[in-house]
Amino acid sequence: MNRRNTPTKEAVLNLLINSEKALSQDAIERQLDVKINRATIYRVLNRFCEDELVHKIVAEDGKQYFAACKKKCEAIPEVIQHHFHFRCLSCDTIECLQVPVEYSVPQGYEVKNANCVLTGVCKDCS
Repeated sequence: MNRRNTPTKEAVLNLLINSEKALSQDAIERQLDVKINRATIYRVLNRFCEDELVHKIVAEDGKQYFAACKKKCEAIPEVIQHHFHFRCLSCDTIECLQVPVEYSVPQGYEVKNANCVLTGVCKDCS
């Protein structure tokens, strides 16, 4: 769907594209050069998800993070649709894992979507 481009949308999308990690709404709000209210940021993020520009990651505590990793994951086709995320308990960041994670389901089940966040200590904090 074609949507009108605004400076707010452009600023949020550029921030996500240039981030190595997934960002929460409050992290986006802190990093933007302009003041945008919380509801507007959520509305923009949800539209980006609908338009498949970014994807939403829900951590085990219910906090939502957003990442624009589609271009980064294109080299591994199975990663685009079914990839896992890693949340570091030390630095509290979430990143998309760039390799497929193996999992299995009982016979007769068909996976359409996977939303999994692995927790532990990232390579930078180890």
